[in-house]
Amino acid sequence: MTKKKILIVEDEESLLKLESVLLSSRGYNVNGVADGQAALDAIGSVKPDLVLLDVMLPEVDGYEICRQIKSNDATRHITVIMLTAKKSREDMARGEQVGADWYITKPFKSALLVETVTRFLSGSAKPSFSFSYASV
Repeated sequence: MTKKKILIVEDEESLLKLESVLLSSRGYNVNGVADGQAALDAIGSVKPDLVLLDVMLPEVDGYEICRQIKSNDATRHITVIMLTAKKSREDMARGEQVGADWYITKPFKSALLVETVTRFLSGSAKPSFSFSYASV
């Protein structure tokens, strides 16, 4: 069985490292990029099963990246989990509008992140946006 592939898009280096270690230690194949354009480029080459996506990024913001993923027939199947400090209802609603499958706010609990990713990649979670799970 091949390892599930995760693309982490995070411009804060310490968080990118933390998320990478958390998920690679669970057996996932993890790639990380630090800006929106690199994320768009990596989606085609990495072909991730899941994208863990910050919103506030250099080059192209996370909302636009998500919109592009979900509006393309070749990539719309990719699970997108927004992981961001943008916590307002309006921010979360915008995540839903662009097609995000889930929304986790920073600061986040490591166990919440791992559990959410595992549920989506194991097929036990159905992609449906929820406000109730987003806050920690």
